[in-house]
Amino acid sequence: MIDEWEKVEPGVKRKIYSPGDSIMMMKVHFEKGAEGKMHAHHHEQLTYVLEGKFKFFIDDNEQLVKQGETIFIPSNINHGVIALEEGILLDAFTPLREDLLT
Repeated sequence: MIDEWEKVEPGVKRKIYSPGDSIMMMKVHFEKGAEGKMHAHHHEQLTYVLEGKFKFFIDDNEQLVKQGETIFIPSNINHGVIALEEGILLDAFTPLREDLLT
C-alpha cells in the first residue's frame, strides 16, 4: 500500500492498496465540489461510497450515489464524478490498473 495520500486533481487525493494478481483497490478522498474528470479505461470498476454524496456521469447518464451505496462502471465506458459534499470512495478495479501502479 502507498503510505501517503497522492494528489491527483484539485481537491482529490488517493491512496492505493497493495494489489492482488488481477484485482486492486484504492481509497479516493474528495473535497466538496471536487471533480474526477471524464475518462475511460479497459478495466471494470466497482465503487463503494464510504462517506458523502456523489453525482456520477456514465456515458450520457447521471446517477446520484451516497454513503453505503455502490456503482458499477463497465470497461471502456466514459465516466466521471462530482462530489456534492466532502466524501470518500473505495474503488476496486479488475484487471490491475498498471497505469496507477507504476
